Amino acid sequence: MFHKDLLQHKRILITGGGTGLGKGMAARFLELGAIVYICGRREQVLKATSDELQPKGPIHVIACDVRSLESVERMMELIWSEGPLDILVNNAAGNFIARTEELSPNAWQSVINIVLMGTLHCTMACGRRWLAAKRRATVLSISATYAPVGSAYVVPSAVSKAGVEALTRSLAVEWGDRGIRLNAIAPGPIPTEGAFSRVLPRPDLETYALERHPLHRFGTLEELANLAAFLVSDGSGYINGEVVRMDGGEFIAGAGEFTSLGRMLTDQDWESVKPRKTPKSDGKL
Repeated sequence: MFHKDLLQHKRILITGGGTGLGKGMAARFLELGAIVYICGRREQVLKATSDELQPKGPIHVIACDVRSLESVERMMELIWSEGPLDILVNNAAGNFIARTEELSPNAWQSVINIVLMGTLHCTMACGRRWLAAKRRATVLSISATYAPVGSAYVVPSAVSKAGVEALTRSLAVEWGDRGIRLNAIAPGPIPTEGAFSRVLPRPDLETYALERHPLHRFGTLEELANLAAFLVSDGSGYINGEVVRMDGGEFIAGAGEFTSLGRMLTDQDWESVKPRKTPKSDGKL
């Protein structure tokens, strides 16, 4: 249903674009004519993704830690030296399942700084430039289905994603009359490399998740990327301040995605999913 030139000449930055959802969106945007920039902390991963996607169109790699405002500003200066962005996709994320009372302050900060502060840094860095130039632009952020209601066992992520949604709705009103649209997607479970091992430590839990899902399946990268392409395109120009849930009805069936799941885990399971290092800004669930 998409014209191959839907995003022709649109300059798009995807944070956490080297893997997972970010990589899927990058591939689709390139197919639709965009000029894509991907950023993340692991330059080797970004380079591998760039090499893989290069045949689809122009893709550029920038190493950036979105937790750092200074790093984000350096990235924006580099991009703007070649030309202004038209679209920002806030996708960088970090998440893991854990019993909240066992989380250290560093565990909280590792998620909040990537998901919430990273989104804020990038949105403001682009927004100030767009507003100063009186330039029309679009921001799309990746939220989560549990953001408006919360979910046990992923509390740092729930707190951060709720903040992302509040930022999206607030700035959609504040910046809308100056030509800047902001929307978000709240995807349900979409399998990406390494993602499920952090939130579904046993194979039978994946079966349980599928059985309780109204469609008895998970979402796909292609479905997410197509929705993202529509929301950043001019064809959705009257959609502003919305969070579009894409989960096959899972939220309606039972809010709090990880709440019941967490009660099924044994002490051994909890030990297996305990964070061993800071989650990476890689755009995974």
